[in-house]
Amino acid sequence: MQLQVARIGKPHGIRGEVTVQVLTDAPEDRFMPGAEFVVEPASVGTLTVDSARWNKDILLLGFEGIETRNQAEALRGAKLFIETEELHEDDDEGWYEHELVGLDVRVGNAVVGKVSGLRTLPVQDLIVMEAPDGKEILIPFVQEIVPEVNVGEKYILVTPPPGLFEINIEDAGAEGSEEEGAEPQAAAGDDA
Repeated sequence: MQLQVARIGKPHGIRGEVTVQVLTDAPEDRFMPGAEFVVEPASVGTLTVDSARWNKDILLLGFEGIETRNQAEALRGAKLFIETEELHEDDDEGWYEHELVGLDVRVGNAVVGKVSGLRTLPVQDLIVMEAPDGKEILIPFVQEIVPEVNVGEKYILVTPPPGLFEINIEDAGAEGSEEEGAEPQAAAGDDA
């Protein structure tokens, strides 16, 4: 099985280095010189790390055979994967992004969106939720706000603090009908 650990960003400098969006908890272990990655799109083949360094909070990688800015630019947007045999299925305290994407996000029994991604940041991870209106909402992935993840039943339970996202759960189904009724109400107001 393959597990995505990074996404390549823009080129850095003129010697073929690229910025990398890290999607793993242990970048120091994953991105050592000599580490090999399966790349999507597959036309790129595999990439082997030649150099790795941090510039502020951004990981910069150099790959064997990528020596110019133009070659680095061709990698922009590529996804880096590792082959993994063991996914720690018995670990109740950790999940991979592919296990979370597509799960319903619930507040109580009401579904308020779907998990569309996970952002791994230095301070904490953020769940990316797509709300019914298509807006992206970031939810801190901490026990106090996400007390339950149930991969088997395909949902996460969220207890958002006031203001985390503005969704009136009781009126969520009524919003569509209010929008449809908005035009006739405006017309009635114009006649008065």
